[in-house]
Formats: sequence, structure tokens, C-alpha cells
Amino acid sequence: MMLQDGSTQLLCLTASSGVPLFTRGAPRQLPFSVIGSLNGVHMFGGGQGVVLSCCETEDGGKVVWRVFQDSVMLIAVSGGGGSSKEEGVRLQRLLEDVWSCMVLVLGQDELANMRNVERLKRDLRSCFSLIDQLLEERQEGILGNLTHCADSLLPPNPALLQEAVDGFAQAADSEFGCLLVHGRVAAATEKWWRLAPQEVVLLSAVIRSLSASGSASCDYPVFLPHGSPTVAHRLLRFQLLPGVDVCVLCGPTPSLHRAESGLVGRFWSPLVEALRDCLAVGERCIPASVSLRPDVLALLLINRETRRSVSCVRTHHLPSDPPLPSKARCWELLKLLYIFSTTRYFSQEEASCVSPEERSQRGNTEDFVLGFSHQPLQCYLVTEECKSYGLQTAQHQLFLLIPPSVPTFALRSVATQTLSDIVAATGF
Repeated sequence: MMLQDGSTQLLCLTASSGVPLFTRGAPRQLPFSVIGSLNGVHMFGGGQGVVLSCCETEDGGKVVWRVFQDSVMLIAVSGGGGSSKEEGVRLQRLLEDVWSCMVLVLGQDELANMRNVERLKRDLRSCFSLIDQLLEERQEGILGNLTHCADSLLPPNPALLQEAVDGFAQAADSEFGCLLVHGRVAAATEKWWRLAPQEVVLLSAVIRSLSASGSASCDYPVFLPHGSPTVAHRLLRFQLLPGVDVCVLCGPTPSLHRAESGLVGRFWSPLVEALRDCLAVGERCIPASVSLRPDVLALLLINRETRRSVSCVRTHHLPSDPPLPSKARCWELLKLLYIFSTTRYFSQEEASCVSPEERSQRGNTEDFVLGFSHQPLQCYLVTEECKSYGLQTAQHQLFLLIPPSVPTFALRSVATQTLSDIVAATGF
């Protein structure tokens, strides 16, 4: 498909006429003739009563199509470089998230009822920063786009911060409040956690994007793709410290000035030291009170009930033979382990907002799983780079990367001890 291995290009067209709305992704754009062919083969299949959802190319590439609201067609083209099954799952999830980004920024009505294509093209530019976040494969430490679980940070003083978030949201006439540290959720109101998991993930991405703009505060309109796709809410976001943001979803009141001048200092000035303690947790995402085993290279822990996750990659300075994977490579391997485990062995819960049609199109389960008489609860992989272990319980999923020097028979005890230590110390 003329793309480099591992690169992905996203195409957005009108579903009825195939007019290109935008392209994002790989630095080398696909030729217009190829884009036209991709649209044409899908339209031809539709005319014959066939829904074309994905295909593979001779050079190992992958193409995935999806039409939303009979209005917008999204096409993801991958240069390959990974397992066909795993790549298909990733691209299907990407298309769902991109559509939700577009709804979140513009609203469903604007997309479903196109009145002026040229104006829509201009409006869609406001979605590009979020879409580019989804396409950025090497975004270290942020896995929510893949897992649809909120990337979280476990603070050393959770009760204090929870009380402040609840009070701040209530004072702002809102039931939806959230505190983010290093782009990860450190505390949130109960109603915030009741949003659809995908909405929590995308709102975190919006806040990271707004924070990167350098503004100390902002008033940003957002639609909730599942909860309120046609009526906008106001997202008020305030920077408390560099790397620390608090936000609320609210209606017409309060004004940005009133919230910034009358509420931010009142609730958060007394907690500056507590916020600095959160910043000190850093990319580890787990407080220092949790002692991780030295043979844990990286971990991803998911709470299946709350749809939250914590993840970290540890830096190892001691020499090793063979050399241990780099930090960037560990993040990549962690993603691959998650996809491998959830497409082949572990049950993967879907949000209640996902329709049966969407669920069937994903095809997240290998055929051989249908022959199992039980639900697998653990799995492992041994490669030249590292050993990997996945563990599933009623409440958690844990994914570990472990040095090759650790005996394979010890992987289970490493995983069970790591899970027990984190849950016992944090209640996660």
C-alpha cells in the first residue's frame, strides 16, 4: 500500500459521494487514485449487498472501512509490520475513536446532516489534534485509546484529593469533575466515572491537548458521543500546577472568570503540597509505598469493574545479556501483549453503549477459542527480548513484561505477587 511498516493513514470521505474530507497519518500520502479505488471498491460491494469491512494486501498491509450514520466513511490503511489479526483489531478501534472525536468536537447533527461540505472540511480541522493523538503510535504511557480504560495515576493521598474534586465540582454547579496529573486521572467524581469508558478516555485526551496549548484556563464546548451527541456541554479546565489540571463539565453557569477567580484558589490553594506529591509519583503512576519486584520491566493493570488502568515502564541501568528492551520498545511490547491476550484468551468487556452490530464487526476472538471448554485466566509468551505474562481475575487484568533471565516457571508467582502488592496498598 506504499506505506512504511507500522505507519497508519486515516482517510475521511463523504459516504454518499466519496468526497475527501481530510487525511491524517503517514507522512507519505496515498495517491488520489488509490483513495478513489478504496472508496470505489467499498461502494461496489454495497451495491451488491456486501459490506466490505477489511482486507489485506500482498505486501502485508491492512485496510479497514467503516461507515458512520450513513454519512461519513472512515478508512484506515496500515503498512503492516504486525499480526494481521491484531492489526485489524487496532484499526477497528481506531476508526471508532476517530468518529467519536469528530462527534465530541462538532456534534452528531453536524456530521450526519451535511449541508455544506466545504464548511465541514474547515470545521473538521479542529479535530486534528485529537485525531493525531490517536494516530501517534509511540505515545508513551497513554494506553486508553487501545484499552478504552481511563489512564490513571494512584495518588499517595487519594481521600484528600477526592474531597476537593467533589467540592469543587459541586461549587461549579456540576456533578462531573476530574483531576488529571501528567495527563492521567488522579481523582474524579462518581458521575464522571459513570460516563461511557470511551468518553472518559477522549475527555482526558481533550484535556491533554488543551494543556499542551499553554493556556492556564479555557472554556471549551464538547458533545458526549454516547451520552449527549447532539447537545453541547461546557468543559472548564484550569491548570493548577504545570502537569496538574482540574476540569468540570457544566451548563451555562458559572462563567470561566467566576470559576477561576472564586473557586480555584478556594479549593486548591490549600492542597498545593498534596498536588506536588502527586507530581512526584510521575510516570510510575503508582505511589512509592508500593514496592514492585525488581524483575518487573513494565506493567499494565486494569480494573475491569471501574474501567480504569495504571501502567508504567521501569528504567533499568544494570547490564543484561541479552540487553533489555528500551523504554519505547517496552511500551510497544505492552500494547502488543494486551492485544494478543484479549484477542486470543481473555474476555474483553464492551461498553454498554456499543451496539451488537459494532461488536460483531470487531471480531475480537480467534476461532480456536470457540473450542475451549473454559475461559483462560492466564497466558504467557517467551521471546528473545523478554518474557510476558497475562493474568485475569474477576476484577482485574494484569499484563507484565519480565526479563528473559527469570525462569518461566516463576512467571506466575511474579504476576500474582505484583497484583496482590498493588491492590493491597492502594485498593485499586
